[in-house]
Amino acid sequence: MTQTHFGFQQIPEEQKMKKVAEVFHSVAAKYDVMNDLMSAGLHRLWKAFTVGQAGIRPGFKVLDIAAGTGDLTRAFAKRAGPTGEVWHTDINESMLRVGRDRLIDTGLLLPTLICNAEKLPFPDNYFDRVSVAFGLRNMTHKDAALAEMCRVLKPGGKLLVLEFSKVTPALQKPYDLYSFKVLPWLGKQIANDAESYRYLAESIRMHPDQETLKQMLRDAGLEHVDYFNLTGGVAALHVGVKL
Repeated sequence: MTQTHFGFQQIPEEQKMKKVAEVFHSVAAKYDVMNDLMSAGLHRLWKAFTVGQAGIRPGFKVLDIAAGTGDLTRAFAKRAGPTGEVWHTDINESMLRVGRDRLIDTGLLLPTLICNAEKLPFPDNYFDRVSVAFGLRNMTHKDAALAEMCRVLKPGGKLLVLEFSKVTPALQKPYDLYSFKVLPWLGKQIANDAESYRYLAESIRMHPDQETLKQMLRDAGLEHVDYFNLTGGVAALHVGVKL
C-alpha cells in the first residue's frame, strides 16, 4: 500500500484526501479570521502581490484552484471584468460555500465548482491564467496536479503558485517556535481546533522548498519559471509560462 504524508504522519495515500477535508471542514467558518491573526495580515499583501504578477486583463479566462473563501477569485474577477470568465473552485465543499457566499455578498456571481486539481474538468488550452494559493501543499500527487494546471493553460498562459515555503536561516528558530507553539494555541482559542493548525505547521515543513518546486513546475511543462520570496521565505510565489 502506497504511503504519503499527512503533516509528519505517514498514512495510506487513499486516506489523505479525507483527512485534509476534515481539517478544512473544521476551520472553514474561522478561516479568514485565523489567516489574519496567524500572518498579522501579511497574507493580504502576499495575495495582492500575486494579483499584480498575474497581469490579468479584461476578457481573460482565469481558474482559481483551492480558492476557498475567494480572496483571489474576487480580485481576479474585478480585473477580468464582465467579458472575462473566472472560476472559483475547491475540493472542499465547506470552504467553497463560505467563498461563494462572500462573492455573492460583494455582487459577484461566478461559476463555483467542487473539483479535484489532480483531475481538472476543463478542456486543454482553455485558461489565460491558473492560480493556486496555499492549496498545493495539501494535494496528494502534486506532480499530477501541476501537470493538469499546465494542460488547461493556453500557450502563453501563466501559472501562479502561492504557498508557504522555506524561511531564511535567520528566521528558522523563531518561526519554528511560532509554528509549533503559538499556531496550535491560536487554533484552540479562535477555531476550537488545535490539531488542524498543528497539521498546518507540519504540512509546511513537508512541502518542497523553493528550488525543488521550481523544478517541479518545469517538469510539469512550464517554462520561464521563477519565484519570489515573500517575508523572508515564509511564503513564495512561483510563476511559470506555458509555451
